[in-house]
Amino acid sequence: MASAALLLLPLLALLPPALGAAPPACGRHPARLWCRSPDVAAACQAPSPCAHPSHPAAAPVELSLFYESLCPACRRFLVQQLFTTWLLLPEALSITLVPYGNAQERNESGKWEFQCQHGPEECLGNMIETCLMQEAKDFSTYFPVIFCLESGSSVTETLEACLQVYAPQLDRGRIAACVQGDTGAALMHRNAQRTEALDPPHQYVPWVVVNGVRPGGEPGPRGRAGGEPP
Repeated sequence: MASAALLLLPLLALLPPALGAAPPACGRHPARLWCRSPDVAAACQAPSPCAHPSHPAAAPVELSLFYESLCPACRRFLVQQLFTTWLLLPEALSITLVPYGNAQERNESGKWEFQCQHGPEECLGNMIETCLMQEAKDFSTYFPVIFCLESGSSVTETLEACLQVYAPQLDRGRIAACVQGDTGAALMHRNAQRTEALDPPHQYVPWVVVNGVRPGGEPGPRGRAGGEPP
């Protein structure tokens, strides 16, 4: 788990330098740099051309989390690290959640069936979170609900309560229909394809990819990674 938490540290180097910083003192910055940052421009009372900077805003860091809904290390990472970081830097992160992890799938008579590392309840939790994302569409709507599910005592039994608190506008019935129908199975198959397409392949969960690259090169042994291997 310590290794998974440390994966967020390199993000700081990728974020815009002025993000979250206190307004700078003007005297520390030469005039040629006044328009590099809105905070510097304001502190230095820069002229109006700074209102239209030539440099576009920095693109958000793209972070993908491959996880399992009942994996203890995944739950700690999502609740204690990723969600907190997103709350602090919502505009700087573009997060993709892929609940599947070490599951396995098979096609039986044209229907996808799944076997999960922590049993059928985890498969249900993965499906609930996947269908929630499909129904909500907007990340800022569904991520707090997933945080609520993962931080509670039961991922599979607290959806209604979490929706009431964080997204009462969502239709629980539509989410349930997705979970119980072909749509949910198709979405889980897509999660399986995304997970299987990882290069290098995931060695444990939680597995984090930043801007399409696995931070820190090859993963370490299980004891150092703190996650759960297949």
